Amino acid sequence: MKQEILNEAPEILKKFLGYLQTVKGKSSKTVEEYYIDLRTFFRYLKVHFGMVSKDSVFEEIKIDDVGIDILKQVGLTDVFEYMNYLASERENHEAARARKASSLRHFFKYLVNKTGELESNNIEELETPKLAKRLPKFLTLEQSKKLLETVNEHGGKSKERDYCILTLFLNCGLRLSELAGININDFREDGTLRVIGKGNKERIVYLNSACKNAVDNYRKVRPNDELKDRKAFFISRQHNRISVKTVQALVKKYLKLSGFGGMGYSTHKLRHTAATLMYQHGGVDIRILKEILGHENLGTTEIYTHISNAQVKNAIDSNPLANIKN
Repeated sequence: MKQEILNEAPEILKKFLGYLQTVKGKSSKTVEEYYIDLRTFFRYLKVHFGMVSKDSVFEEIKIDDVGIDILKQVGLTDVFEYMNYLASERENHEAARARKASSLRHFFKYLVNKTGELESNNIEELETPKLAKRLPKFLTLEQSKKLLETVNEHGGKSKERDYCILTLFLNCGLRLSELAGININDFREDGTLRVIGKGNKERIVYLNSACKNAVDNYRKVRPNDELKDRKAFFISRQHNRISVKTVQALVKKYLKLSGFGGMGYSTHKLRHTAATLMYQHGGVDIRILKEILGHENLGTTEIYTHISNAQVKNAIDSNPLANIKN
């Protein structure tokens, strides 16, 4: 847990975050997101309940004195007003408000069911703001091929490494953190890759011939001397484990060189691309796709079926007879 959290968070919040990390197995990044969400809520409560002057700078309000006595006063109406404050004053969009609502529900449920510090959950009926359904953005098959060709043309000294990175993204649908975290011994003799996903959950990814070839080609030129992290598979020019920022930068570079810059594509969109290509061109069953992507719920994966349905509709709408009416 970050020192900032240990210094600033009240004891009741530290215990909750510790529970998330040690018992629930949440990643450090996820724990930090919970902290940021609940810190905002605690600051709001101090303003809402008149514990600080109204002209206080919100971001400077200390929360180390927020305890169970204050939380016992929180009712559903207070939380509704908080959600309205997030929308009107802080201009949080639906996704941000939905995440903060989820953080609150988990926190209050913990105080009732795990520690017993609250007798009842006053915010149990809090609903998540409805999110507009957006289809994920992805590269087409031809665009994906062009992206890989661009690496071969412009990769320079990092060509084999960068080609391998993009190949794993486009074929396996890895998350950014999963790719940067790959170690040498994660590659198995049976042609599979061990991946550590969200919440430190392990899954096995099968590598196709394109991935195996890209991995083998990178192994031949991968630095072996003066490495600061000898376990890391992907190495930076400084001989460190490649960072997520470096991966993001190189993906952005090749997207731009391919003519796809400024179109909203990113490393995460390459994950969407892999899933879409497997579903549409490979006929992969949605339940198998769920396992490949490491999704906890099938509903998360089902968005790729919506892509297919949308394309069917567009195809029918493009029929030259579509606008001929009696």
